Amino acid sequence: MQILAFIGAALLAVVIVMSILLICGLPLGEFSMGGRFGKIWPPKIKLLGVTQLLAQMFALYIILAAGTGIPYFINYTVTRVICFVFAVFFFGNTFLNIISPSKKEKFVMTPMSLISAVCFLVVGILM
Repeated sequence: MQILAFIGAALLAVVIVMSILLICGLPLGEFSMGGRFGKIWPPKIKLLGVTQLLAQMFALYIILAAGTGIPYFINYTVTRVICFVFAVFFFGNTFLNIISPSKKEKFVMTPMSLISAVCFLVVGILM
């Protein structure tokens, strides 16, 4: 279970770094949101990206707390339920990535979201 938690955390760390780079204006927009905003996110989307970044950081904490034994700041049952919520979220994200018009998002982000979904699901089941 720890290995899956670390795999999920590593994938989330990559996505978090990418989100920070997008918010800072680097031209990685084709890897997110279907590439509909071009290479660089407009200011309003950058604000949305900050919210997305906070959710990603929370997900990182949850998978590490559930799978590696770092201290729980949220009770065990709630942490487990949140694992399942993130699993469903990432399975849905996988579907959206598959149908994305952006080839870069489709081929890079789809496997990452699918593996993340499986990691959250299995960690949630085994914790």
